[in-house]
Formats: sequence, C-alpha cells, structure tokens
Amino acid sequence: MRLELKNIAKSFQHKSVLSSVNLQLNENQVISILGKSGSGKTSLLKIIAGLEKPDSGDVLLNRKSILNQQINQRQIVYLFQEALLFPHLNVFDNIAFGLLAQKVDTTEIEHRVKAILKEIALSDHSSKLPHQLSGGEKQRVAFARAIIIKPQALLLDEPFGALDVETRENMQKLFLKLIKQYGISALFVTHDLKEALMIGDQIAKIEKGYLKTYTSKKDFIQDESSGVKEEIDFWTTIQKFE
Repeated sequence: MRLELKNIAKSFQHKSVLSSVNLQLNENQVISILGKSGSGKTSLLKIIAGLEKPDSGDVLLNRKSILNQQINQRQIVYLFQEALLFPHLNVFDNIAFGLLAQKVDTTEIEHRVKAILKEIALSDHSSKLPHQLSGGEKQRVAFARAIIIKPQALLLDEPFGALDVETRENMQKLFLKLIKQYGISALFVTHDLKEALMIGDQIAKIEKGYLKTYTSKKDFIQDESSGVKEEIDFWTTIQKFE
C-alpha cells in the first residue's frame, strides 16, 4: 500500500487553505500530522477521504488516482473525534457492519468480531447499544469497526480530543497495539505535541496550509520551529517551582 498526495491545493471563498501539499504514506506506517485549528489539516483528510475535492493536485493509492472514485470505493476509513456509531445497532452489529457490506461469510464475521471484541476488552458489552457506553468505549467500538475491514488507510482527525486524560492515554496505547497487529497504515491528525511523537513513526507539521514532513523524529525535535523546545522549557520552568 502506498498513499500519495501530489501538489494538493484548496481554497474556500478565495482564501487558500492548502498550498501545494505533498505527502507519502507507506505500508504499515503511521504519520502524525501536527496542526493548530484552521491550519488545513481537516481539509486535507477530507480530500483524501473523498469528502472534499481539491482545486488542483492528485491523490494516488497504489500509484493510481482515486480522485474520481466514490467514498465507498476508496478503501479508506475516516474516523472523527465523535465515534458516530449507529445508534440502533448494538456493539457487535456496529463492528460487523462493514463485513456485512463486504458480504463476508456469517461464520467468519462472528469469529472476527468476537476476536476484536476481546482485543478491545468489550466482550461483555457486545449486546449494549451506543447510548449505554462511555466515551472511551464508544471510541473503542469505532476503532474496531474501522480496523476489522482492513482498510488500505485509516484517517484519524483528533480522535482522542474529547476524552479525559486517563482514557486518552489508554486509547493511545490500544490504538498503537491494534494498528500494528492488523497492519494498518494511518494518518493521525492532532494538535498535541506529545501525542504526535508517541503515535507517529514519522512527523509532519501543517501550518497555514503548508505541510512540512520530517525525515525522522530527531529532525523534528531539533527543528526550532517544531515547538519541542518551548514544551521542554515550559516543564523545566514548572519543575523550578516544586
């Protein structure tokens, strides 16, 4: 699998949101994309998913353009901050939904759903409806539903932003475990510096529509514009008051 963005540009009402964005996501790779609100990161994910059209440029999956493909043909799953589960379906059926759409054998569906329920520690919650779940539990179900169909790529738009600190840390660990176990490639958008470093194999930063990709985490950390130095200075100052 290889997902490529080539010279993507997008404007809304004559205001540039993305400017000549280039990016390559390889098989079994996770790239963290750091960006503040309004930087263009969500617009970028929507273009990849097919929810928006770029003004220029191309999106290629395995060297073939997917710009004219429908959303459900792209084999790319977009996860929002909200879990967006089907309210009338229980946990088991929410997770199984994509497999049913793919016409997977019923016995195989049951086997795969039960296996992933165990992985996300929700085996005892399979019959519950979404309104009976906590925020963290809903997000676990959303991840399971996305990962179980083995998409070509997973797009995550600040998926842990609405969770409390402890739940967020647990979800980060679960995400890393599942993404490696199922061999999923992902673009992980966040505004949290620590989260970006923890999640991504590689770091990219988007600012005012321009994307900069770092060859290594070391290069990112050493870049004075990355924000790492300010983060370290902040905690150093805090420690002085202890």
